[in-house]
Amino acid sequence: MMRTLWHDQRGSMAIETAFIAPVLAMLSVGGFEASSMIARQAELQSATAEAAAIVRAKPPESLDQRTVIRDVLATSTGLSSNEVVVAEVYRCGTNADYVTHDSCGNSNRTTYIKVRITDSYVPIWTEFGIGSTVNYDVVRTVQIG
Repeated sequence: MMRTLWHDQRGSMAIETAFIAPVLAMLSVGGFEASSMIARQAELQSATAEAAAIVRAKPPESLDQRTVIRDVLATSTGLSSNEVVVAEVYRCGTNADYVTHDSCGNSNRTTYIKVRITDSYVPIWTEFGIGSTVNYDVVRTVQIG
C-alpha cells in the first residue's frame, strides 16, 4: 500500500503550482511596478527637457511668464502647481552655488532659470510592508544671461 502511494504522481502538479504561482504573481506585480516607476521618471525628465527648450527659445523675463511655464508643466505632468517650480536663480562670479536673489553686488552675475519637478509614487508592495514611497526630484537649470 505504501509503495503504491509513494509512486503515485497524481496531484503533484497541483502541489507544485501551489508553491510556484504566488512567486510568479509577485514577480509579475514587481515588474509592472518597476516599469511604472521608471516610466514616471522618464516622463518627468522629458517635461523638464521641454521646459528647458521653451526657456532657451524665449527666456521668461517676468514672474508672469515663469508662472505660465509652470502651469503648462503642471498640466502636462498631472501635478499640482506647488510640485512644479520655475524660478530665476543666479551665480556670482566663479562661485558654483546658485542664489535665489541678486546678492552678487557689483561682481559678475550669470542668470539662470531653474525648473524643479517633485512627485512621489507609492508602489503596491508598500501595502505589504516592503519598501517605501519613491520620491522624484527632477531639476533642470538653463543659463539665460
